[in-house]
Amino acid sequence: MSAPRTDSTVWASIDAEARRQEAQLELIASENHASLEVIAAMGTVLTNKYAEGYPGRRYYGGCEYVDEVETIARDRVKELFGSERANVQPHSGTQATIGALMAMAEPGDDILAMSLDHGGHLSHGHPKNASGVFYKFHHYGVRRDDERLDIDQVRTMAQDLRPKVIVAGGSAYPRTIDFAPLAEIAREVGAKLLVDMAHIAGLVATGAHPSPVPHADVVSSSTHKTLRGPRGGLILSTKDFGKQVNSAVFPGGQGGPLMHVIAAKAIAFREAASAEFKTYIDQVLSNARILAETLGERGLRIVSGGTDNHLLLVDVSSVGLTGDVAEDALHAVDLTCNKNLIPFDAQPPMKTSGVRLGTAAITTRGLGGEDVRRMAHWIADVLDAPEDAGIRARVKAEVAELAVARPIYPTAAV
Repeated sequence: MSAPRTDSTVWASIDAEARRQEAQLELIASENHASLEVIAAMGTVLTNKYAEGYPGRRYYGGCEYVDEVETIARDRVKELFGSERANVQPHSGTQATIGALMAMAEPGDDILAMSLDHGGHLSHGHPKNASGVFYKFHHYGVRRDDERLDIDQVRTMAQDLRPKVIVAGGSAYPRTIDFAPLAEIAREVGAKLLVDMAHIAGLVATGAHPSPVPHADVVSSSTHKTLRGPRGGLILSTKDFGKQVNSAVFPGGQGGPLMHVIAAKAIAFREAASAEFKTYIDQVLSNARILAETLGERGLRIVSGGTDNHLLLVDVSSVGLTGDVAEDALHAVDLTCNKNLIPFDAQPPMKTSGVRLGTAAITTRGLGGEDVRRMAHWIADVLDAPEDAGIRARVKAEVAELAVARPIYPTAAV
């Protein structure tokens, strides 16, 4: 179904964004480039259908075909991750986590999670987020000496607090998380374990990261990061929490689901089960290691000494910069990233001592090891002399050359 383009003002901005994505190399770890089929599904007539409720139990009539779509999505994601129950209605990863918390705890309950400045997420108890408003969060972190998860601190805090829920996972932790000891601690203190796997979902789907599903009571996730689907969320759970999760999402936190996005999720789940997707994730991890190693060789300190997943944190204070300055300098040469707090950061959140780099999106557009090595040297060149106009001009031109050689959508325009 082709659409007219009569609103030239809006379409001008959409077209400009498409050009920006093609021209810039995306290093924001929480972003990726969805397939054209996923994008196409989001522009279908499914957006017209109100479908409050769940398949077979809707509040409106005419849901027979959207019921099929949602059932396909649920079945595919349960098979992909080996989960007993699945809810594919959350509009985002944050709403998935909030829904999971609503299913597992009562307002005011004590919850233990990773601190935001040590790699956690806003939905894990930030005071301005709904999670921090309605629950009493306490936060563990990483060890100062190696910047790895401090499991002893988790155990000590859990034994002292006896929290209702322990939350694992985050948005800026570059190392493998072992979920088994976290589940053991939860059992010891009578808590439930919630894992937010938003960043590592694609890795878990291919076996490149240990799965939280055998250990956690509930797992929340987004669908657009390493899973490379549409912007949205999902919740996996044991059968014991299936009903509570469904009620927490609808009517607890959302009204009608976005059926066009659920269709796109179903397509993404099929893509993630393919052999090609496993090859892709393997390359994502290889590219991240190469990026970390090369930047380290150029004198930049890599938080925790490296990475096990798709992202890394670079301590730019090691070259006399702050994260906001580094982000702006790299954006000026079409290398897009974000400033990020690092463990024990002395800088405020809008300045930071670090930048976060991810390799999911650049790998989607076909960058391999040699491309990433060149990119690492460009990053180091710019951060070594962020005010040098000559270096900026050279790197920007070389980035443009690589972007043209590795288009995101080589066969069609979006």
